[in-house]
Amino acid sequence: MPYNALFTERKRKILSQLDVPDQEYTDLSPKGSVDAGIREFVNEINLLEGYVTTSSCAGRVAVFLDGANKKSENAAAADDDDLPSSAAPSGGKGGGQWLYVSHDPVDVSSLQKDGELLALFGTKADEDVSVPPRDARPRFVHFRFEPMILHILTSSLQNGQHAHTAAMSAGFRESGIHSIAGNDPNPIVAVRTMGLAFSSIIAYATTNGEIRPMVSETYLRALVQIANERFVVNADRTERFRRALLGLDVKVKEGANGEWEPADVRRERKRAEGLRRKQEVESQRKAQDGIEAKSDHDGYDMPELPN
Repeated sequence: MPYNALFTERKRKILSQLDVPDQEYTDLSPKGSVDAGIREFVNEINLLEGYVTTSSCAGRVAVFLDGANKKSENAAAADDDDLPSSAAPSGGKGGGQWLYVSHDPVDVSSLQKDGELLALFGTKADEDVSVPPRDARPRFVHFRFEPMILHILTSSLQNGQHAHTAAMSAGFRESGIHSIAGNDPNPIVAVRTMGLAFSSIIAYATTNGEIRPMVSETYLRALVQIANERFVVNADRTERFRRALLGLDVKVKEGANGEWEPADVRRERKRAEGLRRKQEVESQRKAQDGIEAKSDHDGYDMPELPN
């Protein structure tokens, strides 16, 4: 299906920004580039006719300090969606601050000493666990895991529906599609799920800027373990979405459960089944011909021999 003029121009501009080495590509995110864990997939999408990515994040663990205007964690997350980048700016809107961001599982194997994990996330390691005074209006520190998010601009409603269906089938249940009105729409598909996301307050900032822990380091290690496990699930869902979008898999029923089967394997299986059915039909036809021939012979009236 041919591109419309608007889509062609928008894709050209986007690709011109992405078609640079990682060290030269910059955007408004803390990392400053498309995440390494998703860049190959982004390139595959952008090679498809009628598709181009406008923003992406492979999934991340983030520790965020609220801004001075008391913006909540949810508001900070909403800011991320408004940006044409892979994450939010390092300072955050409203004066917030990213204390830690990783698009890979957190390696805690080298953080075995007391206080090291707290320090990694910007918290004073030598402070006892405490809570802010009731009359205080502190800025809280949030530990959160966010799964893969991807925005894809498409050249037609048909392409948009295909991307949306692939996302939903892969487990990205909160995916959506918009900009579908008009005679020649360019739908945008937001690929996302909230099923893997979670957040927890782990610390607060005092009036003089000190960040004090509200949870123990043992509890913090448990949060990290949960996040690392969800990285694995996130990677699995992302791969399922990739294969569905690129048409590498088809879903077939095997018994009551069903399973994923590679397209080339399915083609070979279907060909073998077709040959087998053909042979069965041919065998049945030959058997039927033999029965009919025998029946005709048995029913033939032989003349009586003379005495």
